[in-house]
Amino acid sequence: MKIHEFQAKQLLREGGVNVPRGVVARSAEEAAAAFRELGRPVSVVKAQIHAGGRGKGHVKSNPKQRGVQLVRSADEAAKAAGNLLGQPLVTLQTDPEGQTVRQVLVEEGCDIARELYLGVVVDRSSAGPVLVVSSEGGMNIEEVAAKTPERIFKEPFRPDAGLQSYQVRKLAARLELKAPTAKSADKFMIQLCRAFVARDCSLLEINPLVVTGAGELLALDAKMSFDDNALFRHPEVAALRDLAEEEPTEVQASKAGLSYVRLHGNIGCLVNGAGLAMSTMDLIKLHGGEPANFLDVGGGANVEQVTEAFRILLSDKEVRAVLVNIFGGIMRCTTIASALVAAYKTVGFNVPLVVRLEGTEVEQGRKIIATSGVNITSATDLTDAAKKVVAAAKAA
Repeated sequence: MKIHEFQAKQLLREGGVNVPRGVVARSAEEAAAAFRELGRPVSVVKAQIHAGGRGKGHVKSNPKQRGVQLVRSADEAAKAAGNLLGQPLVTLQTDPEGQTVRQVLVEEGCDIARELYLGVVVDRSSAGPVLVVSSEGGMNIEEVAAKTPERIFKEPFRPDAGLQSYQVRKLAARLELKAPTAKSADKFMIQLCRAFVARDCSLLEINPLVVTGAGELLALDAKMSFDDNALFRHPEVAALRDLAEEEPTEVQASKAGLSYVRLHGNIGCLVNGAGLAMSTMDLIKLHGGEPANFLDVGGGANVEQVTEAFRILLSDKEVRAVLVNIFGGIMRCTTIASALVAAYKTVGFNVPLVVRLEGTEVEQGRKIIATSGVNITSATDLTDAAKKVVAAAKAA
């Protein structure tokens, strides 16, 4: 689950991390009042959407209006907010239509002496969280990793013990932080890693992390994502979810207990298991097709969930064919076959449907489909299924 920058900064502030003062505004008048409340000669108006690259992004209908703008008066703050609110902002991380700005963060300006990068992620190789820092703040970290990997430094740490001061000293030396800033880094980095663990985050990114003229570290931006499976432990975090920022079909799927991610192809995919979903999409692409989605019904799907899955798949007008790829391990193939036939009859298909079943009671499951009287194309294996669904999508 993602949250907005202003929400992330509030959580960090509660965790003792140094962040700028800011006020959320949902109208031009509120933005002007926020500027006056901050009482600084310079402030920044920042569009709040669930996408990065806002500073380089622009309003779709007004390319001159960026997603982040420096303002020096209440009138300028009102004008910038007015240009952003209610408008789609297009960035490198949105689709060409952009995402609608429903609120802005008016934040006090600060004296920036230097920009750094800091992030905390879960590292599979070390089986735990890792703190990542770089001297190249304000830039796309993937670009830095590709072109100048020697400027990225990592320190894994134990969730129970947290980041240690000796690790901070190592990173401070590599970043060439001077004494006052190195002292500030000890508190800042340790508290940040503590917040990451305490909130069950999957990502905590500060870009840029700035060194102020006074030598203090300050989180000028903040991005936080959370492990959905741990949200039951954090109702205060779950309450921050903004459904308006999410794909409606993904929200619909989550309510039905399904994992769904919309893509940009024309072949719908219904599978049980994340690994199987990835393999299915890979095979579709290998044989010249483009997946329209990632949809995992899990290991215990019932008729209602399969029916809802089909409704979600068919709501995408770009879908020209659907591939169902099920491995009956925990679930029997007879159960999923019966659910498929019932869902097919309930929803009503207007695109070709290819089904590949394998696993427990597979022969009986295939027989249920073959004798059902519905227009379902059976496949013998995954390669056969991929070839058939790609051909069907091209012919549709």
